[in-house]
Amino acid sequence: MTGFTILTVCTGNVCRSPLAEQLLRAGLAELPGVAVASAGTGALVGEPMPREAWELSLRHGGSPDGHRGRDLTEEQLRGADLVLGMSREHRRAAVQMLPLTNRHAFTLRQFERLVAGVTKDDLGYVTRLPLDDLRARLVEAVEVAASRRGLELPEAPEDDDIVDPYRRSQSVYDLSASQLVPAVNATVAFFTKAATITAS
Repeated sequence: MTGFTILTVCTGNVCRSPLAEQLLRAGLAELPGVAVASAGTGALVGEPMPREAWELSLRHGGSPDGHRGRDLTEEQLRGADLVLGMSREHRRAAVQMLPLTNRHAFTLRQFERLVAGVTKDDLGYVTRLPLDDLRARLVEAVEVAASRRGLELPEAPEDDDIVDPYRRSQSVYDLSASQLVPAVNATVAFFTKAATITAS
């Protein structure tokens, strides 16, 4: 049985998307077969995370060792069940590269907003899927989120973006993390719920 793959996307692939990748991987570690990767639309190929991003990852439970920036490719998008851009421009770039991703591409904060109000009734079909078919459950959970796009709108479009901290002050890194970490936590909670929820 194939696994479920999440791809996080930012610009340089050294700050926001690797931080999201590492925290999602840590948070979803108990779900077998879930893989998380990251890439950049203008990646600093081969570059490690800056010290500030590295330290944020460690602080929030991630593992930044060994990360190097890499470019976003069509092959990566084809293999992803969920694409999470760190801003609207990254989601747009992914969809332009591979239009088939449109239905399962979001910004990370958009995904957080869409899943916040999901109820057990909304996950009714998920509850009827076998507990050991994790991929089917998570793919269906993404469909539930996608179906809510027109129902849950941001107060302002930029509310779906995570600020880019690259080469900026520590306070901007902290602001970026304050937007990113809660969105990751909400995503982890949503998928954990989808993986374990039953009809009874």
